[in-house]
Amino acid sequence: MLPSSLDEAVAALAASPAAVPVAGGTDLMGAVNAGLLRPMALIGLGRINELRGWQYQDGSAQLGAGLTHARMGRPDFAALMPALAAAARTAGPPQVRNAGTLGGNIVTADPAGDTLPVLAALEATVTLVGPEGSREVPVSHLLTGLDPLRGGELLGYVRIPLLHAPQVFLKATNRTGPARAGASVALVLDPARRAVRCAVGAVAPVPLRPLEAEQWVSGCIDWDGDRAIDPAAAAAFGEYVASACVPEPPAGGADGAAGVMVTRIRRTVAVLARRALGRALA
Repeated sequence: MLPSSLDEAVAALAASPAAVPVAGGTDLMGAVNAGLLRPMALIGLGRINELRGWQYQDGSAQLGAGLTHARMGRPDFAALMPALAAAARTAGPPQVRNAGTLGGNIVTADPAGDTLPVLAALEATVTLVGPEGSREVPVSHLLTGLDPLRGGELLGYVRIPLLHAPQVFLKATNRTGPARAGASVALVLDPARRAVRCAVGAVAPVPLRPLEAEQWVSGCIDWDGDRAIDPAAAAAFGEYVASACVPEPPAGGADGAAGVMVTRIRRTVAVLARRALGRALA
């Protein structure tokens, strides 16, 4: 099935509830090739032009769920949403970025999905469209299952408030070039609220917001001057984020293999958070 509008796609899903919606197919085909998924039917969303672009709307950017990573990486997009553009550029090799979509990243909800911590830090919302109409929910609620997709619903749009302030995305991998994140950090400044927002990805099933660390470091920044911060406070922020998002090493101490891994991830998250804060305030 190849609907040409979002309404047609919703109708097609209602007529065939067992069908699986597919846009870029990068995650879906990986699951099929691994024998994890055998869809009875597919609903192709690639012809729905309304889902493939983005536009300004009431101080926010409304992004179609079919927006590709390659499109998000372009300069015009990066000028307004630099952290999301940076995440999109690291999402994989060119063939993956050309096909993979923002909506697919969200619905698949892979813990290492590069755009997910950025969306969490930006406090994005998603518009879900189904037979009973549309509804808007925080992306964090969708990812954590507090407000999941209901039967017959499709993810239509993503709304992101435009902050016009520094935003940073950093990730660590086990090799050079585009690769799966071992840990990632998204950090944005919200000068209007005199706040720092941070989210850590790839270390848990969903992106984590270290809210206490955000509140603490927001009080360390000179918002009325040049947004300077003491280097010791920046380093402490990194450790604060790491301790909030990565659990203590398992029982038996930090000498075992699991303990060494946890310690390494903690150290990585601390470094990423400190560097992200430094770049945002530079």
